Parts: sequence; C-alpha cells; structure tokens
Amino acid sequence: MQFSTRMPVSLQPFFKEALGLYTKAMLQKNLIEAWHQLERAHVIGQAYPYQHSLVHWKMLIFGCKIKSVKEILGQIPRLLVGGVKSFVGTIPVGNTGGANVPPMRSMPIQQEIKEIFKKAGVAIPDEYTATF
Repeated sequence: MQFSTRMPVSLQPFFKEALGLYTKAMLQKNLIEAWHQLERAHVIGQAYPYQHSLVHWKMLIFGCKIKSVKEILGQIPRLLVGGVKSFVGTIPVGNTGGANVPPMRSMPIQQEIKEIFKKAGVAIPDEYTATF
C-alpha cells in the first residue's frame, strides 16, 4: 500500500491556478466555468488528502450556492472519505468529483491534465487504477 500525504511542489501551481480560475469564474457568476475548474482541481489534486478534501469542500459550498440538494448530499460522503482514500492510494483515477458521477468510478484523464502532470514531472496515474 502506498501512502500519499503531500502534493509535489511542482504540481501545486497548477492546482492553485484551477482554484484561482474557479474563484474568478464565481465572481463573474460563470457557474459552468467555475464548476469546470473545480473538476480540473479535483483530478489534479485527488491523490493528495488535503487537496482532495479541499476540492470536495469547495464543491459542497458550490452546491449550497446553487441550491442543489443532489450536489450537497453527494459531497458530504465524498468530503468525509475522500482524503482518507487519497492517503491510502485507493482513489478512482480521473474521477471529476461531482455528484453527477459515481464516487468510485475511474474515468479517462483529459489530455490537458495529462500535460499538467508531465510539465510538473509527476507520474501520470494509470487511468483505471490508483497506480502512480
């Protein structure tokens, strides 16, 4: 079992950029772009407990802001166990994190995000396993 605790420093700017673009989109009331950036941040950060939990927290807040009961109820269990799953390395790789997808379904990683991993010098997770 591989324990994951800290996001590599080289990956942090990409994660922070996605969260910054989320904040900017929210200020502009561009909910579609805001959600897209949260999904990007989720895929980038899901292997790291703090970042994974932070994105689920922001998704929960987003659900509250748009008054989506489905998103709110979907984020609560993800928030409670997402960081733990990251820590022990049992994440569904590529999962975008929203209540619109099953919480344990692995998904293909978008090419743009694969490029981010390459630029950061971080191994690209195998698409349907939690192997890094």
